[in-house]
Amino acid sequence: MKNWTIAIGLLLTVISFSCKEQVAEVYIPEPIKLSYGQDTLQLSKEEYHDKVLGALVGSAIGDAMGASTEMWHRTDIQRQYGYISGLTPATRVQSPEGTWENNLNAGATTDDTRWKLLMAKYFIRHKTARNATVFAEFISSYYQSVAAQLGNKDILNQPDALDAKLEPVDWIKEWARVAIAYQKGTEEYLNAQHRFYGGEMSCAGMLYTPMIGLVNPNPEAAYTDAYNHTIFDLGYARDISALVSGLTNMALQTSDMDSIINTAIFIDPLRYQDSRLVGRISADIALAARKSVWLSREIEVADTVDLKAAMGIIKPKGYNGSNTEWIQQDFVYNQLEKDKKAIAFHSGEIWQILIASLEFGEGDFEKTIQFIVNYGRDNDTVAAVAGMILGAKDGFSGLPKNLSEEILRVNKEQLGIDLETLASSMVDELYK
Repeated sequence: MKNWTIAIGLLLTVISFSCKEQVAEVYIPEPIKLSYGQDTLQLSKEEYHDKVLGALVGSAIGDAMGASTEMWHRTDIQRQYGYISGLTPATRVQSPEGTWENNLNAGATTDDTRWKLLMAKYFIRHKTARNATVFAEFISSYYQSVAAQLGNKDILNQPDALDAKLEPVDWIKEWARVAIAYQKGTEEYLNAQHRFYGGEMSCAGMLYTPMIGLVNPNPEAAYTDAYNHTIFDLGYARDISALVSGLTNMALQTSDMDSIINTAIFIDPLRYQDSRLVGRISADIALAARKSVWLSREIEVADTVDLKAAMGIIKPKGYNGSNTEWIQQDFVYNQLEKDKKAIAFHSGEIWQILIASLEFGEGDFEKTIQFIVNYGRDNDTVAAVAGMILGAKDGFSGLPKNLSEEILRVNKEQLGIDLETLASSMVDELYK
């Protein structure tokens, strides 16, 4: 026993001296991360207005172009429409998440645009003190206001008028359940959050967080503000919802697509990248999406080749690109399809299609939106997010005139959503 005591004492002495000898005499400082993007937006009020209106209209264009084929498979789109390059009539049955009326004109939008309207109203009402609690109260209040209309006595003798009142309530009730529970306490909130749309890791936040990118001074602030508002999201869906806010903000600052897309890598205030074993899932998904596009660019096919005979591939009717361009697009579609989820509105799938489309489109608004819409799946939501990012980049003045004019007219006349007035109200209240 005595020998063991002596041995342990000697070992501790050696360790003690060893530690002293290893004290560094030279200090090498740790890296300091600089801001990604400017700390403040360098925009005049006129420039800011052009970009806010561009974001709203660009998002609505994407929403409307996907509205008629939402959740379709791409082969069904090709059979019925060929290659969609513009607005098509929203020939679909009314639904809470879709159009609130059957068969509307080309240019009609869905819940993706309604969320942009709701968020604009939220910003105007809460210019500075915005947080999760305020947001939950705002959603709860909106739900209560539309639900109260179901007690309108005029409905009692007009059964057909009930649908017009039910759709707004049905649309927001899933969200209101979570928002109301959030205000009650942790247990109630978690129970409601985990049954939101069946407990799926949905793209919920992506419907409204791009708007938060428009009202923040830099990409990191946009990410943090959005993350704090993602009370409906689960897991890394919160990271993704916050990232689309960061991308939108970066689009206000630059037209360089690499800088915009790379926001998904450089903005990580919660340090998802440090997660053990898995790292940052959103970054891995984004890289995979970009790689599929990079690989597609290595493919070349002569225009003299009969694609159907040689490769069993049919170029859609109405597609005006070359054989090489279509084969590249079809290649990316096939890569995306390999990773599709059981439910099309899964956040990871929406994110993957979004990044692939931004990479594939190389900043071109129409090329990007057409890529998304003709792929199918939850194409109106993906196109609405991409449209907002690119609309923020190009501004209203840079959007295709024929599309933007039709969107403004139809949304104002048929849906009661005046995007021009909405943009002006936002800018007047929020511009600094």
